[in-house]
Amino acid sequence: MDTPTPSEGARCLVTGASGYIGGRLVPELLDSGHRVRCLARHPDKLRDFPWTDRVETARGDVTDAASLREALAGVDVAYYLVHSMSSTADFEDTDRLAARTFAAEARTAGVRRIVYLGGLAPRGVPEEELSPHLRSRTEVGRILLDSGVPTTVLRAAVVIGSGSASFEMLRYLTERLPVMVTPSWVDSRVQPIAVRDVLRYLVGSAGMPPDVNRTFDVGGPDVLTYREMMERYAKVAGLRRRLIVPVPVLTPRLSSQWIGLVTPVPASLARPLTESLRHEVVRTENDITRYVPDGPGAPVPFEESLRLALRRVRDARVTTRWSSASPPGAPSDPLPTDPDWAGGSLYTDERSRTVDSSPESLWRVIEGVGGENGWYSFPLAWAVRGWADRLVGGVGLRRGRRDAARLRVGDALDFWRVEEIDRGRLLRLRAEMRLPGLAWLEMAVDRDERGRTSYRQRALFHPRGLAGQAYWWSVAPFHAVVFGGMARNIARTAETEDRRRDTP
Repeated sequence: MDTPTPSEGARCLVTGASGYIGGRLVPELLDSGHRVRCLARHPDKLRDFPWTDRVETARGDVTDAASLREALAGVDVAYYLVHSMSSTADFEDTDRLAARTFAAEARTAGVRRIVYLGGLAPRGVPEEELSPHLRSRTEVGRILLDSGVPTTVLRAAVVIGSGSASFEMLRYLTERLPVMVTPSWVDSRVQPIAVRDVLRYLVGSAGMPPDVNRTFDVGGPDVLTYREMMERYAKVAGLRRRLIVPVPVLTPRLSSQWIGLVTPVPASLARPLTESLRHEVVRTENDITRYVPDGPGAPVPFEESLRLALRRVRDARVTTRWSSASPPGAPSDPLPTDPDWAGGSLYTDERSRTVDSSPESLWRVIEGVGGENGWYSFPLAWAVRGWADRLVGGVGLRRGRRDAARLRVGDALDFWRVEEIDRGRLLRLRAEMRLPGLAWLEMAVDRDERGRTSYRQRALFHPRGLAGQAYWWSVAPFHAVVFGGMARNIARTAETEDRRRDTP
């Protein structure tokens, strides 16, 4: 394969492009002069990103050798940014298979370099004593290093940036609990790193010499305990000093459940995050700067990384969030389009209303649902459903929105995922709460036969087994209150906004 000239940059394959790091890495690579191809199981998830028309997309999966073979053709640098966040017994096997498949296909394709972002392992702790997720990331790094393709493995601890799971966990714990009883890991030393430094190291790794095949520890300039991180967050956010009382009895499981109750981060994701904090996670070397030198202001100090993240949150400029990736076990089946779908029962609840407003006003209300605006009906019922989902290990209602006004395909929206947007006309959401079946919610803007604005709403449920049937019929009596109220209140809100705009 010919080595690209500096003027044309490298051709880079980015896996996990719809995720938190991948979605931010792609524009950084483009701005650095590289050409980018994105691998995605569902390329439609990428269509609303602002950089979509500047990249190639390839449909595939890191466990599917045939799709990888096609995606890696002609690639110089391959970024491996996928992780299994599942808590199932076989997630390590899945990670291992994916890494081995990717490594083999990258070697066959003649890829010049693999770049992988993993977790920072504690010094002196045997691998068998690491948390399962950190142990799996360590193994994935080793598989890629042994691939025969020169590989850069970057190992980071806590990544601080607007929308990162680590930042959201820190933010909500500190803001919501002026007095907190905490696990003993709050006194473990951690070396956090700003997301912009992670991206800088990832981009810079594309140009490493071919003889470099190794792991690099990366971190910011500050080494802090988690207690100190919370205290500094309170200071930067202008909060009163927090009282933190560590206790030894909170296991990782109990810690993750506690975090799931207090923060938007569900217990299934909080557990691997907290398990990695049981030990000290501080870099043991800083050799990365030999290949990716630190410029002015880099690496970013911890308090400055907090200020930058908070500014983006307050300005509603969060480009990607931890919730960009679907949670383990989330349904991915698209909505059946055949009205006589042969896949089994498909229950529906349909509502429609004539709305005395412009289609544009109605669409603004539809696209603004969820998050701070809520769901326009019976808030207690929605809250109870969210808490019930949390109690069984689901994502609950508190994921909120990435952007207060605008949605894109693939966005998490409370316990829904945006499956389809036909802007100005249709919003389709797929349920990611724990259900005995698959569920969707559609909201649409239309015109009736007299040219008036019309609102159409449709809830659909495909039950799984007897439990699914029982679930549908047990909640059906509440549909008039929940879905009927939702349709009325969305229409009323659009009409009110139109009248307000017309009032001089």
